[in-house]
Amino acid sequence: MAGTAPPAASTVPHPRNPFDPRAGQPGRLRHWYENDLGWATVPALPGEPLRLVTGVRFDVLEVPARAGVRALRHLAPGSPVALQGGRTRLLVAAGSAEELPGLLDWLEWGTAALDLDLRALGAGEAMDAPARPGPDTPVQGAAVWLRPPESGCEVEASLPTLSAMGGVGGAPDLVRLVNTVATECHRIRLRRADHGPQDGQALASS
Repeated sequence: MAGTAPPAASTVPHPRNPFDPRAGQPGRLRHWYENDLGWATVPALPGEPLRLVTGVRFDVLEVPARAGVRALRHLAPGSPVALQGGRTRLLVAAGSAEELPGLLDWLEWGTAALDLDLRALGAGEAMDAPARPGPDTPVQGAAVWLRPPESGCEVEASLPTLSAMGGVGGAPDLVRLVNTVATECHRIRLRRADHGPQDGQALASS
């Protein structure tokens, strides 16, 4: 009708498609972890990385990169492994972080375990979410996947666990994994003592 004003534009924003480039890399990354993998995340503040909640679907053993490389032979092919800042993050069965101190004691590391550059992330903690493998280019220094998780696959079956002791089940043995990384962390510490802090840091990040 002549003289009728056009309808006012709606002020209600349309929901964003997480696959729309305008949603931004953080939105697409969060969608992948939460919807494709079923992993809980901690919403990222502006300028900060998305974080993955540990202690629910998995725990994390964090060690120097060299120790992590030594541990790969004890992991199943589908067991995810991340890298960041010269550190390797090995995903292990949920609850492993609580078992770590007792496990190190059982392996007879004793007081030497206090000096190992080995830490575990479990319930109530989080790790930086590595960039999704594929088109997204990770920011320098950000976490990346050395062995990425597979969409639509249950990660638990591939993670090292104490229940694998004695050869029961198909999961990797957490005991062998921990003993390997503890031994390599100890060697790195000895090299650091012999060659000085700079050489030790170089070895830990190699």
